[in-house]
Amino acid sequence: MDKKQKALFLDRDGVINIEKNYLYKIEDFEFVDGVFEALLYAQSLGYKIFIITNQSGINRGYYSDDDFHILTNWMIDSFKEHHIDILDIQYCPHTPDENCNCRKPKTGMIDNILTHYNIDLEKSWLIGDKSSDIQCAKNANIKNTIQVRSGHTFDKSEADFIIDKLDKNSIVNIIK
Repeated sequence: MDKKQKALFLDRDGVINIEKNYLYKIEDFEFVDGVFEALLYAQSLGYKIFIITNQSGINRGYYSDDDFHILTNWMIDSFKEHHIDILDIQYCPHTPDENCNCRKPKTGMIDNILTHYNIDLEKSWLIGDKSSDIQCAKNANIKNTIQVRSGHTFDKSEADFIIDKLDKNSIVNIIK
C-alpha cells in the first residue's frame, strides 16, 4: 500500500473565501487575502489539500447543484492558476433537519475522501471557522485543528489553535 499522506481539510466559507450567506455566484466570491500563499506553503510541506463544505442552500432552494458546481469549478481553476492542487471537494447539500451522514459535524465527507486517498489523520489538519468544523475533525480522528475567526465571535473553542484568517503568516509557526 502507498505511504500515508498528510492532508489539510478546509472548510470553504469563512476560511477560503469571505463569508457571505448562501454564496453561489462567482461575482460575489472573494478569496481571503493571503489564502493562496498559505496553501502554497502547506503544499510545499507535502500536504494534500481537500475542501469539505456544508452547502444547505442547495436543499433550501436558494441555489442549485449546478450553481454550486459552476462556482466550484471556477474556484478550482483559480487555485490551479496559483499552482495549488485541490485533490477533492466534498459538499453536503442537506439542511440540518435532514439528519444526513455528511453534514458537519458528522464525518461523511471525510469518510468519502478516506475511501480514495491514503491519509494519515494523525499528521493532518482541519481548518474551519465554526465549532461544527472542529467537532467534525474530532469525530473523524483528525488530530490537529485550527479555528479561523473570520468575523465570527465565539467565547471558547475546542480547536488547537485560533487564527484571524488563513494566511501564511498565521500558519507558518503552526503547520510544519
